[in-house]
Amino acid sequence: MKNIYRILLIVAVLGLIIYFPGRKLARAHVNEKTAVEDHPLLCTSCHLYNQKYVILSKLVNADYYSPINLAVSKDGSRLYVVAQDGNALLVVDTEKGMVLKKIKVGEHPHSVILDKDGRKAYVSNQWSDNVSVIDLDELNVTDTIKTGNGPAGLALSSDSKFLYAVDSYSSNISVIDINTREELNRLTTGNNPTGIQMSPDGKVLYSTSRRAFMAPYGSPVITEITVVNDSTQRVNERKKIESAHIMENIAFTPGGDLAFVTLVRPKNLVPSIQVEKGFMMSHGIGIIEQKPNGRIIQLLLDEPNAYYPDPFGIAITPDGKKAFVSSSGVDCISVIDIDSVRNLINESDAGMLQSYSNNLGISNRYIIKRISTGSNPKGLALSTDGKKLYVAEMLQDRISVINTETLETTSTIDLGGPRKITVNRLGRRLFNNAGHTFQNQYSCYTCHPDTHEDGLVYNMASKDMGRNVTNTQSLRDIGDTSPYKWNGKNQTVYKQDGMRFSTVLTRTEPFSYEDLDAISAYIMTGIPYPPNLLFNPKGELTEAQIRGKIIFERSVDNFDKIIPENNRCITCHTPPYYTNKKLADVGTLAASDDSILFDTPHLNNIYASPPYLHDGRAATLEEIWTIYGKSDQHGLVGDMTKNQLNDLVEYLKSLRSPDYDVKSSNIQQTSLTK
Repeated sequence: MKNIYRILLIVAVLGLIIYFPGRKLARAHVNEKTAVEDHPLLCTSCHLYNQKYVILSKLVNADYYSPINLAVSKDGSRLYVVAQDGNALLVVDTEKGMVLKKIKVGEHPHSVILDKDGRKAYVSNQWSDNVSVIDLDELNVTDTIKTGNGPAGLALSSDSKFLYAVDSYSSNISVIDINTREELNRLTTGNNPTGIQMSPDGKVLYSTSRRAFMAPYGSPVITEITVVNDSTQRVNERKKIESAHIMENIAFTPGGDLAFVTLVRPKNLVPSIQVEKGFMMSHGIGIIEQKPNGRIIQLLLDEPNAYYPDPFGIAITPDGKKAFVSSSGVDCISVIDIDSVRNLINESDAGMLQSYSNNLGISNRYIIKRISTGSNPKGLALSTDGKKLYVAEMLQDRISVINTETLETTSTIDLGGPRKITVNRLGRRLFNNAGHTFQNQYSCYTCHPDTHEDGLVYNMASKDMGRNVTNTQSLRDIGDTSPYKWNGKNQTVYKQDGMRFSTVLTRTEPFSYEDLDAISAYIMTGIPYPPNLLFNPKGELTEAQIRGKIIFERSVDNFDKIIPENNRCITCHTPPYYTNKKLADVGTLAASDDSILFDTPHLNNIYASPPYLHDGRAATLEEIWTIYGKSDQHGLVGDMTKNQLNDLVEYLKSLRSPDYDVKSSNIQQTSLTK
C-alpha cells in the first residue's frame, strides 16, 4: 500500500510540475507563434495538421476530385467533368445524376472539349504538358499529344482539322494537327493565357491572359487578348485591356456582335487602407464590340456594398439573351441581361462608359439575379438547348444544375468525393472565399491565383502612405521558409494570416481560431509547386545550367580571389529551398523604402515569378544584376562575363521543388574557364 501511495505522490508531483511550468512554457510558445495571447493550446494545430510527413498526411487528409471545367454532350445525356485533383475525366449520366466512369488522364488537368461528332474528347493536362485524346465510345485514352508548357484552354478549328491548346506557363498557343497528332506551330500570346474561344463565324479565336505586362510601379495594368486568324493560323491582333487582369474565360454572343470576358480590376496603385472605402479591388466583365474600331467596355459585377470576386466561368444562352458568370470568391452565379448591356452601351458616350468601369452602382442596370452555389464555382456549361446550366463546384466535389428560365437551382450531382471536410480542405475553402474581407472585396486567391502570385506590386499602406511598395510573393510550398513578408516581420503563417492580416489587409474581424488553424494548415502543407517542365523537365541539367550551378556555388572569382562568404550566392540561398531564412541588405533599398533588411526569398521555381526584387522593379532575372545590382552587394557578379551571367540565370530557372526527385548530375567541381 505504501508503494501505491508513493507512486500516486510521484505522479501528482510530476503532474503539478508539468501543468504549471509546462503550461506556462506552452502558453509562451503558442503566443509567440500566433502573436495573440488566447489561442487555444492545441498541439495538433501545428504538430499534426501542419506536417508534411506522408503517414500523418494520409491520416488527416483526403483525396478530392475538385471539378474545374466541364462539357455537355449534344443530346444532353452526358457530362464530361475535369477533376483537377483527381487527375481524371469523370463521365456523368445527367438523368441518373451519377458518375459512370473515371478516366485517368495527365497531371492537374484543366479543360475539356468535345469534337463535333461527340466521339472524342480532348483534355489538357497542365502539369504534364500534353493533351489526352479520349474515345467516348470506349471511354479510354487512345493517345497523348505533346504541347507547350502548361496547356489550359482548348478549341478546335472551324474545319475540325486542328486543335488549339493555350499554353499557360509558356504564354503561347500550340497549333496541333488532329490527324498526325503533331504540334505544327506555337503562337505567342499575352502573359499566362488560360481561355480560348472561336467566334461564331469561325474566322477568329480569342485567347485571354491573366497576368499583366511587366511595367514600372505607377503604370496602369495592361493585359492582352490575343486574336488568332483561324485560316492562316497567325495572330491577327493583340487587344490591350487597360486597368484589368486575371481574364480567365471568354464567350461570344450567338450573333457574334459582342465578346464577353471575365476580369478583375486591381487598385494596386491605391494604398490598401482604401479597402475601408470600398476601393481596393473590383470585379467585372469586359465587352468587346466585333466591328471595325470596336470599343472595349468594362462593367462591374459588384454593387456598392457587396462584391463578387474572382469571376471565372462565363456562358451565354443560345438565344443571346442571358450571360452567366461564376463568382468563385462568393459562391454564386451572376445573371446578366445582355439586351440591357447593349442598351447601356448604345446610349452612353465614351466618357460615360469610362466612368462605368469604376461605378459600383451601375450593375443594377443589367444584373437580374444572383444564384447561390456550393463552394467555389468554376467552369460553366450550357445544354445544347440552353435550358440547363451546369456549374462545376470545385471545392464541393459537386455539379449544380440551374434552370436558365426560372433561374433556380433544380438539382445537384454528387461526384462521389470524400464526405468529410478535412482541416486542409476547410483551409482551402477559406483561402478561396472572400467572406473574411470587408464587404467581400477579395479572397486570398484574388492576389494569389492558383496559390501563386498575380505579378503586381501593391502599396501596403505602411506608416507613411506611398512608401514600402511590395511585390506579391508566391505561396507555393512556403511552409518551411519562414519568416514571411519581405521584411521578415512575421515568423509564422499564423502571424501572417491572423491579427496582422486582418489589421493590414482585410480591415475586418480576424479569422476564428478554428479557421486560422485550417488556413494555416492549408498554406503550410497543401500548396505544391507545379513541376518545372520548362527548364528542368527530368531533373537533368543542361550544360549551361551545370556551368551556372558551379558559378552559383563558387567561392573564388574569375581572378582567383576568395569571395567573402556573405557575398556568395550559396551562402544566403542554401538548398533545398534556396534560402537561409535570414534578413539581409543586398543594396536594393529604394528612395521610398524605410531603412530595413529584407527576408531572403526562396528560389525554387523562381522562373515563374516575375517581376523580381521586393518592389518588382526587375522585370527579369538578368535585370537584378545588370541594372539593379551593379554594386556587387547582391552577390559578386562584377567579374563575370556576359556568358557566365547567362549560365547563372539558366541555372536559377532550373531550380524546382525539393519534393521532386532530382537526378544527380555528377558535377565535378572544376574551376571555371576564364
